[in-house]
Amino acid sequence: MDQRVVPFPADAIARYRAAGLWGTRTIATEFQAVAARYPDRDAVVTAAGQASYRELDERADRVAAGLVELGLRPGDPLLFQVTDRLETVVAWYGVLKAGLVPVCTLAAHRANEIGGISRRTGAVAHLVEAGTKGFDLIGFAIEQRAGHPTLQHVLTIGAAADTPGVRIEDLGADTSTDLARKVVDDIQARIDPDDVAVFQLSGGTTGVPKVIPRLHAEYWYNAREYARSLGWDDTTRTGHLIPIIHNAGIVCGLHGPHSVGGCLVLTGADLSQALPILTAQRTTDVLLGHGHYPAVTGPAFAELAGTLRRVVLSGAKVPPELFGRLEAHGVWSGQLFGMGEGFFALTGPDAPREARLTTVGTPMSPLDEFKVLDVGTETELPDGQVGELCCAGPYTLRGYFDAPEQNRQAFTSDGFYRTGDLVAVRVIDGERYLSVEGRIKDLINRGGEKVSAEEVELLLLQHPRIAAAAVVAMPDPRLGERACAFLVARDQPLPPQAIQEHLAALGVAKFKWPERLEWRDELPTTSVNKIDKKALRAEITATLDAEQR
Repeated sequence: MDQRVVPFPADAIARYRAAGLWGTRTIATEFQAVAARYPDRDAVVTAAGQASYRELDERADRVAAGLVELGLRPGDPLLFQVTDRLETVVAWYGVLKAGLVPVCTLAAHRANEIGGISRRTGAVAHLVEAGTKGFDLIGFAIEQRAGHPTLQHVLTIGAAADTPGVRIEDLGADTSTDLARKVVDDIQARIDPDDVAVFQLSGGTTGVPKVIPRLHAEYWYNAREYARSLGWDDTTRTGHLIPIIHNAGIVCGLHGPHSVGGCLVLTGADLSQALPILTAQRTTDVLLGHGHYPAVTGPAFAELAGTLRRVVLSGAKVPPELFGRLEAHGVWSGQLFGMGEGFFALTGPDAPREARLTTVGTPMSPLDEFKVLDVGTETELPDGQVGELCCAGPYTLRGYFDAPEQNRQAFTSDGFYRTGDLVAVRVIDGERYLSVEGRIKDLINRGGEKVSAEEVELLLLQHPRIAAAAVVAMPDPRLGERACAFLVARDQPLPPQAIQEHLAALGVAKFKWPERLEWRDELPTTSVNKIDKKALRAEITATLDAEQR
């Protein structure tokens, strides 16, 4: 294993295997075993096409063979910067079958993020797609490759034949099914199931996202346990509306249903397009983030509810009326709390209504461990008191990739991951459930995407006419939170367009841009001369309340 990866302790691995949690196969071979069992079942359905397990398995084999022909070697990291398409799923399994390590970036990331991520991981290839609105990802990938020490290949999805780069659709096209499988089997036989399979990203509180190594055995178990906790089987057809190349997308949308022979119904985020597809495909389960909660109130949802068994809600406190509407449709609903670092909590099918309404449930795995610690200490708090959630278990990382200094701060002395989330334990019918109460970290949760206030402040301060900056979360009915920047000008306040042009020139992802500017002569400070963000958050909340009256 790469020395930059913090391993799980040997005794923990033995315990997880003895309990039957971790398997002994790679993700690719786990998927192949499921495909062999359910060859003619739908594996993935999109508006543009679909694939059975046999078709997806064979197409991914050929992509893997083509990647090998390009000279890519097992262990090479490959940046994924694509949206939710059938070809994205084909590429995902093809890359894993070739023994490469997907690096899960967002289509919205720009040079500020992609440059740091690709250099941190040593990425050798960059997968992008054609036709994204408002931004040329293929041209961007070619620019990123220039002067990059390791980035050799630009791979594309949906591109015309004369477009620069190598088209995923062409990889292995002339390779026979038998030869492609032999190439894959030879590679997989040399991969340890406890090696890194995937690099996910953490929102973080400073600069470039931290890199989360996910291992074959633990990552597949994470997804399989999610499916088991919800009672999924080969009849499950789960709808997914948020980015698939994201931890929730991979665990809950892709590997979860595929671990039991179920189907992924993959749509975009636009409800007007997504709901008809989900309905036509007789979707049984769907994960809704905060931005999609309003879907439940529309007439299109009533038709979808005819086949739905379960709705899992994630990303923000759930309004009681939302639960009531789902119940009126006869649909079970529960809550999910998860993170790229691993830990999952879920209100399962047997949880009482009060727990499903007011908490995010219990740890998903029987060998998950958690503590609620007094912030900044290792003192455990009694049930009912609010403190920092710290956790360990069979799919929770033991260290960020190549980040010894960050790891010293991110873990307790006994190896529990400090999540930065504030929680309390609520006891309901004798069971301990977790209630999420906020965050320690200065992050803005914009529809599930974490925006570092400190990072945006530092970027804003690079503008010569900005003397001071404080970015805070302001409440938003659709996304939960948006960023508001309180600014002090060196001369006259700047128009919003100037701020947007400044951030665009720095290559900052658009979802990080402040969506409201408040100019002040000075910013309020606390008794220790720090900017008083609590006062600013209260101010913008009161301002928004007044504007809505």
